[in-house]
This record gives sequence, C-alpha cells and structure tokens, in this order.
Amino acid sequence: MATLIYAATASLDGYIAGPDGDMSWLTEHIGGENPEADRLLAGTGALLIGHTTFGGDDPNRGTDSEGAFGGQYHGPAIVLTHRPPGEAPAGVEFVGDLHEAVARAKDAAGDRYVDVLGANVAAQCLDAGLLDEVLMFFVPVMLGDGVPMLRRPGRERVRLERLPGETAHWYRVVR
Repeated sequence: MATLIYAATASLDGYIAGPDGDMSWLTEHIGGENPEADRLLAGTGALLIGHTTFGGDDPNRGTDSEGAFGGQYHGPAIVLTHRPPGEAPAGVEFVGDLHEAVARAKDAAGDRYVDVLGANVAAQCLDAGLLDEVLMFFVPVMLGDGVPMLRRPGRERVRLERLPGETAHWYRVVR
C-alpha cells in the first residue's frame, strides 16, 4: 500500500514559494548532497500535484534540471484540478476529485511513496484524513511573504510524531 507524503522545501519562516508562487529564491539552494531527498526520490512511485503547482514556477525552468526532484523524477503524475487542459502531457493524468486522484496515484505508486506537490492539495489531503507523512526541508533564507508550507485556517490541530531514525523533520501523521 502506497504512503501519501507531503514533502517540500521551505524557507526558515515557513514559505514554500515567494509572492505569486515565485520559486527563484530556491535556485541558490539547489544542489549538494541530500540523502533524505535522494531516498525519497528512490522511493517515489507517483506524484499527486495541485493545479497551481503543476502550472507554476520552476527554479530550473529551461534547464536539464526542470521538473520534480530537479528533473530526476520520471514516472506517473496525477494533477488534481477542475480545469484540465484539452490534452495531457505524457505520463500526466488530470483528475477532478480528491479521493479519486489519491486512489489513482496510490494505484500507480504500488507500495512506494505518493509525493504530494503543492500546499493546497496537501492541506486537502490532511483535512480528508488521507495524508500519512510530512517531510520538510528547510533552507537558510527568510522570505517574509509568499505561499505558506501549509495553511488550514480554522481547522483542528494535527499531531505529528517523528519517524524513528529519520531526519528531524520527517513525521508520521497521528490519527
């Protein structure tokens, strides 16, 4: 059974993108060794992507590193959207219902990870009781404004527990 994980890189003040979804701030922090990211990539069987993230900024746009995991991910992608384009790129499926999108992504992933890309779809998964794990990478910058790593105004508090033997910011969602 696939594990649904929200993994993202954030500034120290908690933003995954700058104002208007700007990702250029991340460019100077890409590269170097990151064993947790490498392990996540190796274990990822599918992506579940929000519409805004799918059509949004990429700090590697126009280079060989464009795309998920710096262009290293090559596999199925399910985009959650109510506004699908007329034609889907190869390997991409557009789905309008959250539960159906998660089911299709899990089916595609097998017993591997479904990596959720996008704060909005991650919050939807969390609120629906579908999210299993959270992995955050932090970089030494404070953006001051932008897209928060997870915004859920008025919702219940969610308990997380650190996964034993993992990095300090890899958690299991406690149900």
